[in-house]
Amino acid sequence: MKVGFYGHVRQYHNLKAELDASIHQVLESSEYVLGPTLAQFEKELAAYFKMKNAIGVNSGTDALWLVFIALGIGPGDEVITTANTFFATAEAIWFTGAKVVFVEIEPDTCNIDPDRIEAAITPRTKAIVPVHLYGQTANMRAVSEIANRHKLFVVEDCAQAIDAHGDDFAIGELSDAVCTSFIVQKNLGTFGDGGAILTNREDIVPRIRALRNHGSLKRSHHSMGYNSRLDDLHAGILSVKLRKITDWSNRRREIAATYNHGLKKTSLKLPYEKPDYRHVYHLYVIETPKRDAMLQYLNDAGVDAKVHYPIAIHQQEGYPWGKAADLNVKLPLTERSAASVISLPMFPELEQAEIDYVIDTCRAWEKSHPH
Repeated sequence: MKVGFYGHVRQYHNLKAELDASIHQVLESSEYVLGPTLAQFEKELAAYFKMKNAIGVNSGTDALWLVFIALGIGPGDEVITTANTFFATAEAIWFTGAKVVFVEIEPDTCNIDPDRIEAAITPRTKAIVPVHLYGQTANMRAVSEIANRHKLFVVEDCAQAIDAHGDDFAIGELSDAVCTSFIVQKNLGTFGDGGAILTNREDIVPRIRALRNHGSLKRSHHSMGYNSRLDDLHAGILSVKLRKITDWSNRRREIAATYNHGLKKTSLKLPYEKPDYRHVYHLYVIETPKRDAMLQYLNDAGVDAKVHYPIAIHQQEGYPWGKAADLNVKLPLTERSAASVISLPMFPELEQAEIDYVIDTCRAWEKSHPH
């Protein structure tokens, strides 16, 4: 049996009539950029998050970058985040000219460890960027308390966690802004790139709206800005899918529970869900010290497992400072996680036989490679 990692085509087939109708409606409207379909989706997205404002942009990367600019972050500033995430989280900070300061992760959730944050704060620290990794929120109550104590901004990287929440807090409740991505593989994804910023801060909204559109809030009137707009075709697709996101999250949680039950007696480290948190399992990530061998075994057996993220950001070569050895950054928990993680297939359209096959294949690996 072959089990794919993504369910994009199945999802399209399940929603074909609604999606095709939305695309056709936008095409017939002749308004494809900053049109009424985008405006409507922004209203729907803000209502879904129970936040005042949503601003569509062309990627999750730009969402972060434009928020940082709007908050006045730039050269000489420092921003605290984690290194076990997609490169764009740090990249967006570097774009502003600010310095990224990496801190360690919690060993169970792999999210930012609030107990490590204060030691990293300096007079130059301007913001904290917690990443809600794999679909579970960081401990935003603790992060917010630290930020308030030191008068720092908080920007949530929610590219993987739409529909998640904490034990006593919602995404966006305890921060200056939330940034998300709509690239096709996300829990809420379009057929291409896209992103959005959500905020309750009215003071930064005009700045962000201008930044995404060449510095313009009025036709032919410009200041410095960029071209970073979520077009109406994508907005229409996302509007259709937004109505399904809670059901899809529930299905992801069901699949995760099945994986947990089937793999609980193995030596694999399984995902940890904090009590009373809602984990939406953008990724179902296991850990094993024999990662590369197990990954090859799964792939050879037809299970399209993948790795997110095998090289922590502070270990990457290239931009902006060269090899990691030059950075003198030591994050042993982050590095151990990066060397051991495997993402099993996880999407709402997985069939039971496929789920069972993934579990059986993992157990077969365990039997043939005892620890």
